[in-house]
Amino acid sequence: MASVGNISRRGLLGSAVAVAAAAATGVIGEGTARAAARGGHASGGVTPLWREFAATPFTHAQVPFIGRAGYRGGSDLPRHRDVVANVLHYGAEPDGSADAAPAINRAIAAAGERGGGTVLIPAGTYRIDDIIRIGHSNVVVRGAGSGRTKLYATKSLTELIGVYGSRYGGDKSSWSWAGGLIWLCPEDRWTSLTDAIKAKAWPFEGWTGNKRDEWQTLTTVAPARRGDRSITVESTKQLKRGGLVLLRLADDADHTLLEHMAGGGPGPEAYYWDDKTKLTSYVPYEWPVRITAVHGHKVTLERPLPLDVRPEWDPRLTTLATPLTGSGVEGLTLEAVETPQSQHLLDKGYNGVAFQCAYDCWADDVTVRHVDNGFGLIGASACTLRRTRVEGRGSHHPYYCREGSHDNLIEDFTIAQRTVPAPAGTQLHGINVEGLSSYNVWSRGEMEMGTFDSHRGMPFANVRTDITVNNNGRHGGDASAGPLFGARFTHWNIRVTNGRAGLMRIDGLAPYSATVGVSEVTEFDQIDVPDFTGDLHTRLEAYGIPEAVWPPNLHDAQRALVR
Repeated sequence: MASVGNISRRGLLGSAVAVAAAAATGVIGEGTARAAARGGHASGGVTPLWREFAATPFTHAQVPFIGRAGYRGGSDLPRHRDVVANVLHYGAEPDGSADAAPAINRAIAAAGERGGGTVLIPAGTYRIDDIIRIGHSNVVVRGAGSGRTKLYATKSLTELIGVYGSRYGGDKSSWSWAGGLIWLCPEDRWTSLTDAIKAKAWPFEGWTGNKRDEWQTLTTVAPARRGDRSITVESTKQLKRGGLVLLRLADDADHTLLEHMAGGGPGPEAYYWDDKTKLTSYVPYEWPVRITAVHGHKVTLERPLPLDVRPEWDPRLTTLATPLTGSGVEGLTLEAVETPQSQHLLDKGYNGVAFQCAYDCWADDVTVRHVDNGFGLIGASACTLRRTRVEGRGSHHPYYCREGSHDNLIEDFTIAQRTVPAPAGTQLHGINVEGLSSYNVWSRGEMEMGTFDSHRGMPFANVRTDITVNNNGRHGGDASAGPLFGARFTHWNIRVTNGRAGLMRIDGLAPYSATVGVSEVTEFDQIDVPDFTGDLHTRLEAYGIPEAVWPPNLHDAQRALVR
């Protein structure tokens, strides 16, 4: 177990929860918090911004509410599912002597046809010459542990599916940010995606189909405010408790929705949006959410509204692709055949684990090695990635979060130092977020390389907390994708080991943001300028002293606040 000083991480976490709860009610004296963190030997108190947030957690101007991020609103991952299929019984060989992908996929399909259950992959090495696909809900693929079960992948997605170009033109490979050799995606949606790729009709990849036109209105929504959990709708005839719906917000001609995502005010109002063609292709904003209650014309949602709901944005609840829910992958390593890392944006698709059109799904104790791209969230929401690790020869995107992915939780993650030098012309990003993705959390991370890659496309209200990072990566994103940051980005307790500023301290870049407890850093290498003019309305606290921040983990403290 990792430790901080003479206190274990578990003990520190327990103190954080207790102090967070006390801070929320104001019952805490100066010095209590840091005394708990240092075994009673230091003085100080709860970070002022936390006190302020705890008073108005759902509507704070700079800090987003992310206390319900992840699987089932932040619930523990499920255990004790019945084993309904063992891949050995379907012909898989655990010694790497033959292609085990057909046997593994038959076992997964059999579990899906039964309505779900666990597919067991016992200890051993399994050669896979094809994609492992999880396309049915409530199916869990479980190895014997990431140190005992290994899938050895011999082919790339280019070989298995074909060349995947960009819908925006050029010679880029979309395998640089899409797809996985373990791919969790509803079966019908996966078929429509791969059929389009084979036909060279490069698709949109999210919840409403390849052309974003596969949805139907369930009801319109009355005006509401960010942070509300109950909304008023025109009709509840097609709504039910437990149902998953899509909140759809379209932009208007003046781009007031995009301005709202950036926090509003003179800066966003003065920004020129019309030539940001990639960014404007990302709207309407689509937010999947589960309904927890229906009463009269009132509907209660699993999570608070991420944005205001205004009439000019034509707000409505709609259908979405049949989602993949309750499925996961656990306890294994996916190792790709070791090839040199491809030139930037020309990845062949030796990719790790992808979650696409998935909701309430997860990965736990999973390592990927020698991959182009590690763990992907593509139009995925409310998923938890826990105890995941990217290692080997170096990756383009170790973690990526795009195509409108929301409310995901990545915790206890590691990006290991690469085992070979980076070839010339390659690129390293890190923990990526882009494409209007919102309310995602990266927590308790060890980044031996990489950066906090806000990849334009104006992601907003995302949190990175309690992370140690050797900040040696670079962010990407072209100019037509618009701003690096929308409103309410928060970096909280970030320990930068090499002193490089790029995308760590964001009070000079991100509007309505919070930089709390970031190590002292200096600008060098990639240096950015703010996208918005004027006062950014940002907050900076405990700069240069991350060890003084209390609570030390913003996500854990928010979870304690709403339990």
